Amino acid sequence: MRYAQLVIGPAGSGKSTYCSSLHQHCETIRRTMHIVNLDPAAEVFNYPVAMDIRELVSVDVVMEELKCGPNAALIRCMEYLEDSLYNWLDEELENFTDDDYLVFDCPGQIELFTHVPVLKNFVEHLKKNNFNVCAVYLLDSQFVTDGTKFISGCMVSLSAMIQLELPHVNILSKMDLLHDKSNIEEYLDLEPRTMLAGLNQRMAPQFAKLNKALIELVEQYSMVRFTPLDLRKERSIQYVLSEIDKCIQFGEDADVKIKELDEDMDQLEL
Repeated sequence: MRYAQLVIGPAGSGKSTYCSSLHQHCETIRRTMHIVNLDPAAEVFNYPVAMDIRELVSVDVVMEELKCGPNAALIRCMEYLEDSLYNWLDEELENFTDDDYLVFDCPGQIELFTHVPVLKNFVEHLKKNNFNVCAVYLLDSQFVTDGTKFISGCMVSLSAMIQLELPHVNILSKMDLLHDKSNIEEYLDLEPRTMLAGLNQRMAPQFAKLNKALIELVEQYSMVRFTPLDLRKERSIQYVLSEIDKCIQFGEDADVKIKELDEDMDQLEL
């Protein structure tokens, strides 16, 4: 079995910074983790890139050849990746062995993980290659300063959960940049009535029914919960990593192998 994180979230939510900090943390605890760049428009990395989509296709080349803008070019690049799953991607994955752990740093265009099927098909291909995959959705902690922004972030997260059909961990990123943390618990442990009252207070009366429907949707899919991440604290990084490891059952195969080895040794002694 092999393992993977699919790191998604809006542009500017801190996905690449998260990948860099995660890699540094794993180096500190002597754990091997490979970071993969899936953003064909990326330019600078603060982590060693184990696999890079730009070796297959880049946004600049597509923009020049198709005479299109950056967003359309990025979508076309990802569609080209989808067309290359059985050749380029499979060849790259051959460089990794059983028990390897990959982290895929994805682009920030939300349509890629909410309704365009590219990443969904990418994930399905990873599963066929014996990967346990977890989606890691990052939301900028600045969203928790405003109830309307937070509900918007929840809707995007929920859309990604339904689209990708993966174990899902939601993270509030950039906690180190959040100056006022007094109301953070209100968003980490969502209380529907309080949130609804806040929305109704900020929005015009004609939106009351819409607000109620949105809150009921979030409450019905009670899986939308966020874990705060402060990259300055190793304990915070380790906690998030342990939550993700549980989702993809990382390490359980090793426990099974040890148990089987012990049973074999017992039989030999008999």
